[in-house]
Amino acid sequence: MRSFILLTGLMALTCVGGANTLTIENRGLVVRLDTTTSRFTLTARASGHPFVTDGRLRGASSDARIVAVTDPALGRGQAIEINYGNEGRDVVQVFSTVPFVLFRSTIHNAVGAVLDTNRVQTLSFGIDLGASAAGLKTLGTGGLLAPDKNPGSYVWLAVAEPRSRHGVVSGWLTQNRGSGVVFSGVENGQVRVNTRLEFGHLRLAPGQSETLETFAVGYFNDARLGLEAWANTIARVDRIRLHPQPVGYCTWYSNPHGGSSDEQHLAELSRFAAKELAPFGFSVVQIDDGWQAGISTNGPKRNFTTNAPNGPYRSGMKAIAEKIASDGLMPGIWFMPFAGTFYDPFFASHQDWFVKRADGTPYETDWGGTCLDLTQPALRDYLRTNIRRIGREWGFRYFKMDGLWTGTATRQQYVNEGYRDDHMGDAVFHDPNVTNPESYRSGLRLVRETDPDAFILGCCIPQNMRSYGGAFGLVDAMRVGPDNGADWNGLKRGPTFGTRHYFLNGRVWFNDPDPVYVRTNLPLNHAQLICSWVALSGQMNLSSEWLPGLPAERLDILKRTMPPHGLRPRPVDLFDDPLPRIWLLTDTRHAPRRDVIGLFNWSDTNVTFDTSLERIGLPANRTYAAFDFWGNALLAPIKDHLNVTVPAQSCRILAVRPELDRPQLLSTSRHVTQGIVDVLAEKWSGSAKTLSGDSKVVANDPYELRVVLPASDKPWSVSAAEVTAADREAGVTIAVNAGSSSDLVRVTIRSTTSRDVTWSLRFRH
Repeated sequence: MRSFILLTGLMALTCVGGANTLTIENRGLVVRLDTTTSRFTLTARASGHPFVTDGRLRGASSDARIVAVTDPALGRGQAIEINYGNEGRDVVQVFSTVPFVLFRSTIHNAVGAVLDTNRVQTLSFGIDLGASAAGLKTLGTGGLLAPDKNPGSYVWLAVAEPRSRHGVVSGWLTQNRGSGVVFSGVENGQVRVNTRLEFGHLRLAPGQSETLETFAVGYFNDARLGLEAWANTIARVDRIRLHPQPVGYCTWYSNPHGGSSDEQHLAELSRFAAKELAPFGFSVVQIDDGWQAGISTNGPKRNFTTNAPNGPYRSGMKAIAEKIASDGLMPGIWFMPFAGTFYDPFFASHQDWFVKRADGTPYETDWGGTCLDLTQPALRDYLRTNIRRIGREWGFRYFKMDGLWTGTATRQQYVNEGYRDDHMGDAVFHDPNVTNPESYRSGLRLVRETDPDAFILGCCIPQNMRSYGGAFGLVDAMRVGPDNGADWNGLKRGPTFGTRHYFLNGRVWFNDPDPVYVRTNLPLNHAQLICSWVALSGQMNLSSEWLPGLPAERLDILKRTMPPHGLRPRPVDLFDDPLPRIWLLTDTRHAPRRDVIGLFNWSDTNVTFDTSLERIGLPANRTYAAFDFWGNALLAPIKDHLNVTVPAQSCRILAVRPELDRPQLLSTSRHVTQGIVDVLAEKWSGSAKTLSGDSKVVANDPYELRVVLPASDKPWSVSAAEVTAADREAGVTIAVNAGSSSDLVRVTIRSTTSRDVTWSLRFRH
């Protein structure tokens, strides 16, 4: 027996209060449930304002009570439990350390036959932000949209008032058996949110119950902080520990020697990168599609047990991995773990490995080929053996795993952003009791358990967004957008998708927006813009250029944008523009605080950025010194408002520091973040009038300190520039540049080895 469950609440509205009200709360939120209707409100304690009104559970029940709960990841809390008898129950929870209210449903099969459920609607609620629905925006996987224009967002949704950023953030915390979707609409002038879980087939035997996924709802004065808090909660629930973030090269778009490259040219590139770029943070060389064996008339070949006969790596994949490793770099490889080709002779005797359709034919998808059945034990043995071969025997430590949606046994929907019905459930698994999302997660878990030390990059969610939430906690990085390209429209794809998912980066996984480009047919300002955006946003930084053929000017852009800074920047105008233009990176790990503002002009005309410093995120009522990295120039002091013009299709990356009455280090030449990745310490001695610090200096790379001087009737000047005796013995030199002025001192440090250098500048005043 197959049923289609769409559970909704009652339509009557009853005031909450009196003896019929149950209340639970934590430090920030209050939940009130009317036990006569099972309607609820959520209130922000600080304001006393109900931000969720007319909340509807699955139905009405007078059987409701408050209970204590304990969660292994979230600790102790309170819950309201609403029992529906033979239909299951709903639980509403709050925890002291979680800024959300959590909702979880349990369904029960009270009939005498197997209940086969495709989807369940669990929750519906109105949002009151003190503004009409017309003044609000929704942000989800489909981008920034009006509430009534959003087709639905996978896993999460934010509803915010753009000017104030006040908003409600909601999303699924778990995706173990169900794929969560969040929808928005407008009813009676109010934004209304509906949540749904989709399974394919969730089968319950007679008398069996199933506890579904957990959904979180919270109010935030700044909805960006809410999105970050939601991602942090995901990391707690899934106990996420990411491997270190690499920087490197992908062969795919390279020109020349793209695709999968070949053993001669890849060896040449690896040697070059190890010498020229590894000192700056470069660490991985990844081979893409084209190395593998097999036949296919639908997308890539899919025999990943060996390289193609007479293919680009005639000495074998193990040999090229060893060559890359011998250069001190991490070998990386592309493959499709959950896809095969049913008509390839390699799979001829293994037709039982494939997911089937209802008519018994293999489940074939566009480009992805035939979906492998991850519920089939024999197939799981094959997958485990293949992962061991690629990772342990051949020596590849970085996996770029493409076509991941095939693990969900659903249709390819490239480019998929907002919700689109993919008819999940039209596949037949070996084990019919496993749901589509559950099968996918089990495959990713198998890969992770087979090679726990490998860096896993998933690719890519726009092929079918079912591969999105199902990968949380099981990959180190994820391609968050479609393929880009070395042209203006192609370059913008990565930031478009990377920004809307920015809060996942470094928390749930590292966002991969696809490679950066610096090739000579790309305008210099475009190369600086895309590399700066990736570096400042902190997302995965891979290039796909023939590195040995780049001129020094283009190679230098790559050097200035690696390694990753490891911090958590935010877009300023996330709710203002579909492609935000302003980013703020702040480093408070040690004094003094450092701030870098990124201004990105994605338009075809010059743009003047006129924004208050307070809105950007800087302390107000201060005057700031600012240095433009690519312009290599000190700007006029900034007070209250930033007012800077940026040319079309260009960027300006500004290091800013509050003005002081003494010299301070404003910028360095090492990295676009201007001190964040390279300055280890900075201190001022007023009695000695000395500014000193420790910096990471790269061998044979002139390292410039940019020290801003205060305006004064009595000018400041450097009387001595020194490094330690140990540094001098190692051949380190330091000199004040001739280009210094009355408001900026430039000092250059040179070293023949990469080392931490201790420097000091003594001033006269």
